[in-house]
Amino acid sequence: MYKRTPSRDYSNTEDVEENLDLLGNDLDKGTSSPSWKLSLPHVLVATISSFLFGYHLGVVNEPLESISVDLGFHGNTLAEGLVVSICLGGALIGCLLSGWIADGVGRRRAFQLCALPMIIGASMSAATNNLFGMLVGRLFVGTGLGLGPPVASLYVTEVSPAFVRGTYGAFIQIATCLGLMGSLFIGIPVKEISGWWRVCFWVSTIPAAILATAMVFCAESPHWLYKQGRTAEAEAEFERLLGVSEAKFAMSELSKVDRGDDTDTVKLSELLHGRHSKVVFIGSTLFALQQLSGINAVFYFSSTVFKSAGVPSDIANVCIGIVNLAGSIISMGLMDKLGRKVLLFWSFFGMAISMILQATGGSSLVSNLGAKYFSVGGMLLFVLTFALGAGPVPGLLLPEIFPGRIRAKAMAVCMSVHWVINFFVGLLFLRLLEKLGPQLLYSMFATFCIMAVIFVKRNVVETKGKSLHEIEIALLPQD
Repeated sequence: MYKRTPSRDYSNTEDVEENLDLLGNDLDKGTSSPSWKLSLPHVLVATISSFLFGYHLGVVNEPLESISVDLGFHGNTLAEGLVVSICLGGALIGCLLSGWIADGVGRRRAFQLCALPMIIGASMSAATNNLFGMLVGRLFVGTGLGLGPPVASLYVTEVSPAFVRGTYGAFIQIATCLGLMGSLFIGIPVKEISGWWRVCFWVSTIPAAILATAMVFCAESPHWLYKQGRTAEAEAEFERLLGVSEAKFAMSELSKVDRGDDTDTVKLSELLHGRHSKVVFIGSTLFALQQLSGINAVFYFSSTVFKSAGVPSDIANVCIGIVNLAGSIISMGLMDKLGRKVLLFWSFFGMAISMILQATGGSSLVSNLGAKYFSVGGMLLFVLTFALGAGPVPGLLLPEIFPGRIRAKAMAVCMSVHWVINFFVGLLFLRLLEKLGPQLLYSMFATFCIMAVIFVKRNVVETKGKSLHEIEIALLPQD
């Protein structure tokens, strides 16, 4: 009924998608879809980690000047830069360890381990009276930030019914947007109230504590339990998540892709050079292109673009946040209707058009008024199209296409690429902008977006509505 895809040739997307269609028909059990209501509370708790991710990314933006004055490093641009960027160093550490932690102690405890450094780090940052304490606190928080996103993607993918997995995956992006907007709103009084920046850090310990506590009552991933040989517990968790009538079928599907090697140790060399290297390359490239598209550069530069159009920076941040949230909500409704590949393809295409508009706005071809419209309009369109696909889809798609045996560790490798590229874009953006000018720089970002369109067309398979077991069988590498 299906053609086995060799590990050397994951790029033959037509054959793989044909396999998925055949398997979907072959494995049709003729029963109704499980209730989405059973798994929803578990998914919502998991997305608290994504809310914290967004919150901590934005929490120092508004209060940074007040922090620098109170802690005695005002005017020291290196110190100010470290307060912002040291989180990225901690995030890379947390991300690299996330796969081994999630496989070693389970998804639920990984969430709790993610919340712990966020609570400790935020408390240290809130209580400190010197730069060193702030930097150590931000490093701790960064470790939690790096651990949270890959575990959230894993957990949501593994506990969600196939027919709503895309919708639930979009919750991660929505929660991140809400966290970013929350940090902006919490930071509003920082210029009027002395020491308010400490409150901004203290507030973040509340959702982190809720995450750690609520995870005690959430279901463990049945996929992880099955890998540990705890089949009775895995079936019990399937009953909690899908209902009694669906649990036995889910267990029988899980056993079909058990190849007897799930307990073997997954080595890094196997991910980089072994039979799964092609699919890990696809995942890493998707995350690299996501960052090279210029999304973080747009966020860094948005205030300047809006200011040149006569819009204050706080209103600019709100506009960007609202457009980002609106795009994420729309993607939630489209993810399980249009599919991952379609959203990803047209998202990168729209981002390329948006970057061309911004490059036009930075050229001498249009008037000053026209340049403002092109720049502001292009930026808002870029954020909207990013939120529709390039933002939420990679974190959902990759756990779907990775086999269960390597899923956690492969996600760790791919998201580490995300953090490394993110760091270098943040480090080099302003310098490149100064040397190259906005027109050439935006043209480079547009080129990366077009490269992403071609890459998605050639390498990404559609997984809409398919169970993880159907996807894994279709992509099953030959020994």
